[in-house]
Order: sequence, then C-alpha cells, then structure tokens
Amino acid sequence: MFDIEAEIKKLPAKPGVYIMRNKDDDIIYVGKAISLKNRVTQYFRKTNKTQRILNMVSLIDHFEYIVCDNEAEALILECNLIKENRPKFNVLLKDDKTYPYIRIGLKEEYPSIYITRKIQNDGAKYFGPYANPGAAREMLSFIKEKFQIRQCKTFKFQDRACLNYHIKKCLAPCMKYVSREEYMIQINQIIMLLEGKTQKIMKQLEDEMKKASQNLEFEKAANIRDRMLAIERISAKQKVSNISENNIDVIGLYKNEISVCIEVFYVRGSKMIDREHYFFDGLKDMENAEILSGFIKQLYMGKLEFPNKIMIQENIEDKEAIEEWLTKQAGRKVEVKAPQKGEKLRFVEMAQKNAEITLENKSKDKFEILRELKEVLNLEKLPYKIESFDISNISGTHIVAGMCVAQAGIIKRNLSRRFRIKNVFGQDDPRCTEEVVTRRLKHSLENPKGGFGELPDLILADGGITQIKAIKRALQVYDLENKIPVYGMVKDDKHSTRALIDENRKEFEISENLFFFITNLQNEVHNTAIEYHRKLREAAMTKSELDDIEGIGKAKREALLKHFGTIQKIKEASIEELMEVKGISKTLAEQLKQM
Repeated sequence: MFDIEAEIKKLPAKPGVYIMRNKDDDIIYVGKAISLKNRVTQYFRKTNKTQRILNMVSLIDHFEYIVCDNEAEALILECNLIKENRPKFNVLLKDDKTYPYIRIGLKEEYPSIYITRKIQNDGAKYFGPYANPGAAREMLSFIKEKFQIRQCKTFKFQDRACLNYHIKKCLAPCMKYVSREEYMIQINQIIMLLEGKTQKIMKQLEDEMKKASQNLEFEKAANIRDRMLAIERISAKQKVSNISENNIDVIGLYKNEISVCIEVFYVRGSKMIDREHYFFDGLKDMENAEILSGFIKQLYMGKLEFPNKIMIQENIEDKEAIEEWLTKQAGRKVEVKAPQKGEKLRFVEMAQKNAEITLENKSKDKFEILRELKEVLNLEKLPYKIESFDISNISGTHIVAGMCVAQAGIIKRNLSRRFRIKNVFGQDDPRCTEEVVTRRLKHSLENPKGGFGELPDLILADGGITQIKAIKRALQVYDLENKIPVYGMVKDDKHSTRALIDENRKEFEISENLFFFITNLQNEVHNTAIEYHRKLREAAMTKSELDDIEGIGKAKREALLKHFGTIQKIKEASIEELMEVKGISKTLAEQLKQM
C-alpha cells in the first residue's frame, strides 16, 4: 500500500516532474518543480487551497516523480507527459481542433502555395496557425489573385498552358515560360507579405514598376501598381498599433464564472497579421499565472515558428525555464515579458480586453440562462452541467432510455448516452428511470475520468412527480439526494413544456429564453430515446422476418436491404426482382415472397 506521508519524506530537493495518480492508476495531474520535495509537500499540507486543488488532492491515491538535471529539462518532460496523457487537472489545449496553415513548398522547383492542417519537417515554410479558417482562405485567395503563381497542387510539365496562364493568373512554369529565378522573386515577395514585411516588399515592387515603365512594359507596370495598391489595403487592415516590436506574440487572458478565454495577437512588422482565441472550462479557481504558464507551454510545443518576444499580462513562476526551452527550440533568444508601462502594456491590455469581449459575447446568452435557472430554482451554485433522462417503449417492448447533457448552457450531443433497461419488465417508466439514473451515477462515482464525466449539478426529469421521486430514490443509493437537485419538466395538453416543478408539486415560472432552452433539452433527450428505441425495434423486425428464412445469412440479408432499402420493399418485390440480388436463387426468392 502506498503511504503518502512516508513517500513525501523520501522526495529529493531536486528539479523534476511529479505525476499524480488516482486509485485506478490514471494520471490526473503532471507538474514540474525546482524542488520536488517542497512542491509536492505543499499539496498535502493544511494551507489555503483553491477548490480545484482540493478536488484534485482528494483523488490522489499515489504519486511518482522523475528527477531532472535542471528546471528547463523538467519543463520539456512535463510538456511531453501532459500532451501524451492529457491529465484532467492540467490546462489542456483541445487536440480535436487543428488550425490551418499556409504552406509554401520551397523544396519544389516551382513552389506551390496551399492551405494545410498538417505541419511536416519537409523543408516547406508554414505560416499560421489561422484561428479563423476564413482568414487563411482569404489570404490565399488574395495571393492567387495578385501574384502569378501556379495554382495546381501537383506539378508536371504540359503540352499546353492552362486557362490560368491566358487570364494572367499564372506564368505557366509548366511550359517553362518563366525561369525558376524569376518565379522565386514572387515567392519571396509572398513570404515577406505573410511575415508582415510590407515596407520591404513595397520597395521591391516600386523598383520593378519603374524598371517596367523604363522598358515600355506598361501593362506589366500597371499590374505591379495594382498589386501595390492591394497590398497597401490589406496592410492597412492589419495595422493596429504603432508598437515598435517587429516579431512578438501578445497574450491576454480573461475569465468569468464559467470559462476562461485566452486571446493571442500575432504581431509581425509592427502589424497584427492574425489573432486567435482559446476557451477553457473548469479553471475559474486556478490562478491566472498558472493558466498562462500551462497555456504557453502547450501553445509552442511542436511549433516550427517562434516570436522574438511573448508579451503577457503578469509574470509567471517558471518564466526563466520557459525562455530557456523556447530559445533552444527556436535556435535564437526568445523572451517572455510582462510589461509594466508604455505601448507594450497597452497592447497586452488590448489583448486582454479582446479576450473579455470574446468570452462575454460567447457566454452571455448561455450564462444568463444558467444564472436565471439558479435564481428561479434557488440553487446553491450555477448548474454548469445539467442532465435529463427519458424512457421510450411501446407496450413494454424494447424498453430503452436516453440521457442528454447540457454544459455551460449548450447541449452537448457527443455526451448523450443510451441505455437498455435490464431489470424492469413491463411498462413501468418510474422504475426504469430509477434503474438508469442509478447506473449512470455509478459510472461517475467509480470512474470520474470515464465517458460519463463528473456528476451533474442539476437533473431535469422528463415528467412530473413520479419521475422526480424515481430519480431521488436513485440518488439515495449513493447518499446524493441532498447534493444534486432534481426538478421535473412538465408539459401542457399540447405536449409543450409548461413549467418546472419540484417534488412538492411547486411550479416555477420561467422566462421565454429559459423556456426555449428547456424545450430544446426536453426534445433532445426525447429524440435520443426514441431513435434508440426505433433502432432496436427495426433490428428486431429485420431479424424476425429475414433471419428465420433458411439460407438467408448475414451477407444475403445485408445485400437484400442494400438493394431494396426496407423489409416492406422486399415483400413487395417480384421473384424476378429478388433474383437480381447476388446470391438469391429462385428457391430463396420464393421463400421470401412467403414472408
């Protein structure tokens, strides 16, 4: 058995990484420390801790650690372990959202330019990421419109030039109408444009325009002039400050009761060439400095392009270690700064203000719904996670249940769950509800990191008093009846949501916005249950009518359904039509006609 107090005494006062695990041996937190002994000991001492840390410590069953030579080495190991294991209590960037980049294939004879979401160490140059895919497409469209580069992704020499050459959108390298040297002049100008070096590119274009005019190439000079005007316009869009730094990333953070938003400005050549924002839930108890530290490490992990400086709104504890790591990654000095005055501070404040506006705009309506629900039902805390249950059956056959989840006021379909009733026979919806909720609670209590996640803050029953009491009985099994409130969603004669009701039949009036939210939740859980019931019923019908025919196995059954679509159409088909299906003989067709 792991004795935490005994193991704490064995901890070395050296740099390293510590790994917290729960009783199922799942990694729930990874951290680094200059002194493992001092840092890990803090978690288990009676000092002021946030609710988040208290929750984490309550789940720690044992821990392990890895000693490193220095803090920078520990930081790299920490980043790798977080990325690999995605612990519940670390700041996590979503892996399921890959941002687009603009790729320039510099290793190609005539480089191509296109959008990709996959970065490879292939000698190409990547620009991004673009948080808004539309911005990446707009920039690529601008480049293709104003520069005469090839637009085919796969390049090969041709017998004749394509349409793009004739409408002056390509110099036709496939016909060798342009040398690589001349083609690369445009590519280098595009690179300068994407890097924000517009003054340099404008000087080059001005020289080209003058040279073309002197050579009486007036059409070419006019095209270059139009390109310059277009670049001026797009440059004017990007310029947001007279900040003197040329290559910086500016990070602003804002949080409310529900979420955290981090806004990143990418400034190149004194102009903001892109921005992106990230949202995190469940971090309201974490200090801003800790969030920023975790975010920076994940943001730059695996990147190929690095700024000269990263501007943040407050200093972070492991600043020096992060700087050392980024400097090594970039091959040049990278600094992390928390400016205290001047134009740099104003720029960080602008990023922070944008984070606030972005988060408030995103969560305003949803937050208002949760706040109203809290006030209407007199709840102790915001019902961040709401679950609802519904039973579906016809005459007591194929009894199933649906579970629907709303988080931060948004219905999360990927968190919906379906259940087959195991222990109730006959049409008894309350007992079915009690069984399903009991099973659902067991999942979270046994494995909080599993597919059901944490327990809900509020349960809304699709029904009245009997359904509420059924859920209450399920909660009593685990002594949760006073910890998770339960209310019913009652309907009127037209089957529309009328009000919320408690176990004492007290009704709670709701606003139009709250009515809309609850109706959507009720419809969603109802549809989840109905669709599952229909699926089982159709599967049972298919089995009973096709599988009982001798000679009709899985392959022939699937072939018939693929050909005709439904059992009814199979019944309506003639013997000749049935025999058109591969494997269906005349004898089998005659048996099918007798269904």
